[in-house]
Amino acid sequence: MAAKTALSRRTFLRGMGLSGAMVRVGVPALEAMFNPNGTAYAAPNRLGEKAIETRFVFWFNGNGIPEKYWVPRETGPDFQFTPCLNPLAPFRNDIHVITGLDSPAARLPGPGNSHYPSMSALVSGQVFTGRGAGGPSLDQVIARNIGQDSRFRSLQVGVCQESFGESIQRNLSWADRDRPLPPEMIPHRLFDRLFGSKEAHWINRESSILDTVQEDAAALKARLGSQDKARLDEYLTSVRELERSIASLPPEYKQVVERPPDGGDLKDWPRIAKLQSDLLVHALASRQTRVASYMLTKCQGLSRFPWLGHTAQRHHEYTHGDVETPRGMRILRDICRWHVEEFAYLVGKMKATPEGDGTLLDHTCLLFVHEHAEANIHKNNGLSLILAGHAGNLQTGLHSRMTGTLGDLYVTLADEALQARLGKFPTFENKLTGLV
Repeated sequence: MAAKTALSRRTFLRGMGLSGAMVRVGVPALEAMFNPNGTAYAAPNRLGEKAIETRFVFWFNGNGIPEKYWVPRETGPDFQFTPCLNPLAPFRNDIHVITGLDSPAARLPGPGNSHYPSMSALVSGQVFTGRGAGGPSLDQVIARNIGQDSRFRSLQVGVCQESFGESIQRNLSWADRDRPLPPEMIPHRLFDRLFGSKEAHWINRESSILDTVQEDAAALKARLGSQDKARLDEYLTSVRELERSIASLPPEYKQVVERPPDGGDLKDWPRIAKLQSDLLVHALASRQTRVASYMLTKCQGLSRFPWLGHTAQRHHEYTHGDVETPRGMRILRDICRWHVEEFAYLVGKMKATPEGDGTLLDHTCLLFVHEHAEANIHKNNGLSLILAGHAGNLQTGLHSRMTGTLGDLYVTLADEALQARLGKFPTFENKLTGLV
């Protein structure tokens, strides 16, 4: 690394802000914050170095998958990308496709159709209560152990708003039994939460929040080497571009419409998804949080897909319509490939974000899940998941068929990759091998 002026990690944690203004622009990870090798945060005297924190993202889309187009036939490092997984081909060495896991709690007696217990079992490993999840969700259990020193112990992010409307379908994160933590689905609000915008001329997008931190940014840049100056300029430019993109959204995108009128909500969800992913990367990169959940679509979601040319039915209807015909299977293939495209976008953004001697992705574990396996039959065994990132030396570049439960996977990842000291989780029996 080039010579640099040491910069306290405290600056990273505190972020930048102008005294008296309710604005906070988090500082990204700069070279000056790390030891000469970029492998740990450095104390000002080069003593007391601290390891770079790991992050965890719990990523979800609803209604299951068409296994024919989703699950690779081959296992090991030479698996072939299926039509649904093709968007992740550039990230072969950053992902691990896992199939075969069981969700036993989803088959225990309980109220509601099979989506209800499946969702409760997925997030909490416990039986649906009739109102919500039977206990805290995985992300919240992890956040209790590793999220305390962050500005936000966890963040909940959402995109598509339509579902059948019950709490268990609308929420991925649960503080405890029947205590949902709703996702923020409006980019304007998520931006304001992350950057602390409180005054009307920022909320109404009449001026940039960066106008308020110019002096602080200039003072910080004066202390930085040339590479860090360029990194900070790039980061602030990305904030401004994100701010402008959100300001350009149509007025109706500021509203949450969980049950739209007949015909369905035809918003440009890919546009929203990428904005939400960009905001999440900003939050993780500036260490405002270490734990997040991301709900691309709802459990039993009802979105239509104009960008794919599929608007005759809603997503849930497509999973139970003419799924046995070639046309029906192609529609589900297209929909699930879009889901993977959005996950790949987030993975790519994290991989392009420098941090220490690597990238944000190197210090993150992302877990992509569904409440079902095969969509039409609401299958709860042989679940298909994707791991991405390299936190804790996760094994990647593989497709593995594993025997075990979701609880086995969750405890293994939490304890071995994230050092979250979980130790137990409902349905946990044994830690899985071949993950770390």
